Amino acid sequence: MKKNILYLCITLIAGIFIGWLVFHSSGKKEEMQNQEIASHDKEETIWTCSMHPQIRMHEPGKCPICGMDLIKLGQKSETTDPVSVHLSQEAIELANVLTTRVSRQKPVKEVRLYGKVQADERLLQSQVAHIPGRIDKLLVNYNGEKVTNGQTLALIYSPELVTAQQELLEAVKTKQTEPEIYEAAKEKLRQWKLTGDQISSIENSGNIKNVLEALSSTNGIVTAVRVKTGDHVAEGSVLYDIADLSRLWVMFDAYESDLGFLNKGDKLSFTIQALPGINYTGNITFIDPVIDPVTRVAKVRVEVNNDSGKLKPEMFATGIVSANLSEFSKNIIIPRSAVLWTGKRSIVYVKEQGDEPAFRLREVELGPMLGSSYVIMDGLTEGEEIVTQGAFSIDAAAQLEGKPSMMNQTSEIK
Repeated sequence: MKKNILYLCITLIAGIFIGWLVFHSSGKKEEMQNQEIASHDKEETIWTCSMHPQIRMHEPGKCPICGMDLIKLGQKSETTDPVSVHLSQEAIELANVLTTRVSRQKPVKEVRLYGKVQADERLLQSQVAHIPGRIDKLLVNYNGEKVTNGQTLALIYSPELVTAQQELLEAVKTKQTEPEIYEAAKEKLRQWKLTGDQISSIENSGNIKNVLEALSSTNGIVTAVRVKTGDHVAEGSVLYDIADLSRLWVMFDAYESDLGFLNKGDKLSFTIQALPGINYTGNITFIDPVIDPVTRVAKVRVEVNNDSGKLKPEMFATGIVSANLSEFSKNIIIPRSAVLWTGKRSIVYVKEQGDEPAFRLREVELGPMLGSSYVIMDGLTEGEEIVTQGAFSIDAAAQLEGKPSMMNQTSEIK
């Protein structure tokens, strides 16, 4: 009996001990699992600064650089794309990230040109002395003076003129018997640009003129006075340079990279620096076929009317030509701000479809630049959503996370 009681006590004690071992081990294991889950959650929650993405904290607080409140970077998920950049909605708003859906648009390239107003070379004239002699008097004696057609510019004393007039008066006496000599004497005076009225006046009055009036043959502005009173001039010597400024040229410099977008007849709008608020338009009438070997530009000419006289030669002008690139009409156009350019590669960030905001780097092939936009030759399809503002901030986050970025083409994802 005592032996049975002993066995029963030993069995009871053993059972209690085994039960303690089982339940104590299970509780400890559960506690350890809870600690691991909490630790895992704590490790996965990262806090960062929207302005300084290199800051990484395991608990909320202030940014040690700028003092801004830290924001939650997010938790890693088994479904997270390892090469995409994931940002919280707060980080996107603080970084001012904007996106746009790409589409096909009419490609219009704005070519900006710079140049100056110049006189029309076809309307420049030199007033010359048609007879040798001495400048007896200048009636127009300074640059910028306005002259009209037929106006007397100077008086020229010429001994040859006196002799020719005497010959005419002698020929008048025998014009009935020797008409050839009479006509030859008159023709000599015509060659010196004496008008028919002047010749008739000499013939009728019998008075010999000692000086010849040099008359203007055009309307315009005197741009240069070549002689002074008392100067001796030969036949053909230039007395004045006169420019008709009623019609002017605007000569623009076009770089060789822009010449492919310019054509004769294209409409060009321009403004004058000295006349703000006034817009002028004209058509390209000439493109220089030769490029200057020093400046690497070709001259582009636009002709404009200047009846008001507001335009002056040597004024600075800024022109714009809107070139229609019909050969790229089926290509996608994206804003210039969306492109990050490294010199060798051009990249954009495409927004991925999903519940969490994620952006993936995409390399694209650029076509012509259209002012504030680019033509895309390859790399994007219509309807995709790309980052048009804040792409650099996203790229900075990708670099810090060791993901493919503008500077890290083959980054390894850890």
